[in-house]
Amino acid sequence: MRIGLLGTGNVARALAHGWKGAGHDVLLGSRRPEERTDLGLPVAGLDDTAAHAEVLVNATPGTVSLELLRSIGAPALAGTLLIDVGVGLSDDYTRLSHPNSSLGEQIQEAFPLTPVVKTLCTMDSTVMVAPNDLDGPSTVFLSGDDAEAKRTTGRLLTDLGWPPSSQLDIGGITTARGQEHFAFLFMGIAGGLGTHVFNIDVVARPAV
Repeated sequence: MRIGLLGTGNVARALAHGWKGAGHDVLLGSRRPEERTDLGLPVAGLDDTAAHAEVLVNATPGTVSLELLRSIGAPALAGTLLIDVGVGLSDDYTRLSHPNSSLGEQIQEAFPLTPVVKTLCTMDSTVMVAPNDLDGPSTVFLSGDDAEAKRTTGRLLTDLGWPPSSQLDIGGITTARGQEHFAFLFMGIAGGLGTHVFNIDVVARPAV
């Protein structure tokens, strides 16, 4: 698939390399592409990236994501699956920018013709593309209102190393709140472990 990734930071680059390795056509989108020619990946402007993509990935800081997406415009995004991995945190990491909602919900509300799926925001970029490097299986969550969009996202997650057994659909886009608000627990666990390279596994009671 043609995958456009909005952003050029660690998350965008990790995902781009992961999907490129799986055979997808990836393109990073930047407001200043002329300054980002040293990444070893193709980079274009935001509008060109959106026009290129069958699937768009929002890998920008959650505090600026809506502004950036509005600069591209709703017509350019209509009908394109948008996978949102952003979390809006204050500069000192003590406050969420969407405390009573989620970035995923706000993107879906602002762009009703663009199916939004929230995923991958509960882990470090290293784990996003190498889940098998952990000491056992773990869970990646999906939130969204469009069933087909979630199926496509699930296939792309599989290409990153997440088997269907590790993918948990937790419901509509409102459940993105739980994924994003996990950021504080993530930081606490990272402090306790002394590393950001970990993930959680949802363990249920065996079926009877």
